[in-house]
Amino acid sequence: MQRWYKTFPHGLPGVGLLVLRIAIGAKLLIEASTCMVEPQGLKLGVRLLVLLAFGIGTSFVLGFLTQLMAGISALAGAAVYWWHPSWTSSFLNLLSFDTIVVAIAIALSGPGAISLDAYFFGRRKIIIPRVDRS
Repeated sequence: MQRWYKTFPHGLPGVGLLVLRIAIGAKLLIEASTCMVEPQGLKLGVRLLVLLAFGIGTSFVLGFLTQLMAGISALAGAAVYWWHPSWTSSFLNLLSFDTIVVAIAIALSGPGAISLDAYFFGRRKIIIPRVDRS
């Protein structure tokens, strides 16, 4: 995992990444929960897509496996546009072009210092105690 996360920006860049993650994650969570509450005769593939969006939105908000989930989100959105364009008419907010672009931006920039990824996979300060030689 260390290879994926070279740095975790802190300070204002870290806060900016947090705001970006929360914005896209909240959008995915709100749209997916709306589709879950009012299914309106959805097909199985669309229901799985809604569950995937709910999981990815949760992952974005928490900042857990952020780059992996952002890549999956961008690939899923592009695949739906490519293979099932009829689904995009009913889920335009969930699979909009700006959601895919922001997911790609998050995948390329990383989660930032204010995330579970930074907590679990970030750099650690190792303190080696001195040994008294007698």
